Amino acid sequence: MMAEPFRTTRLVEFHDTDMAGIMHFASFFHYMESAEHEFIRSLGFSVHSRIDGQLLSFPRVSVSCDYQSPARSEDLLEISILVSRIGHKSLAYAFEVTHEGNEVAKGQITCVCCRVEPGEPIVSIPIPQEIVEKLQPFVA
Repeated sequence: MMAEPFRTTRLVEFHDTDMAGIMHFASFFHYMESAEHEFIRSLGFSVHSRIDGQLLSFPRVSVSCDYQSPARSEDLLEISILVSRIGHKSLAYAFEVTHEGNEVAKGQITCVCCRVEPGEPIVSIPIPQEIVEKLQPFVA
């Protein structure tokens, strides 16, 4: 059985478009990141979460986006997220952006679980089981 994705919407704002009113390619990355943050907050953790006494975050190591059709100023986009892979220290999200049922873009973000204590070097660590369990229902 296929996992149900997390879904959210985002209105294309004028400042995210070019002179023709078409969404600028770089804006898709902001929208994907914003949707990811909404997703992880819905699971009860945050961009910076203290788990097992450690301050954790998930810096990006790879991002991509393939564009299928233009999005225009004031289009209401639906952004769907599935977890495409959970590794020992990294995970990947798959994004699908649609407008009125039409595919607009598909993207991916791969990130690594890191301890990010102020004044200390950023160090990759295994993803805590607590986070893995919360992500599991969204694995594609």
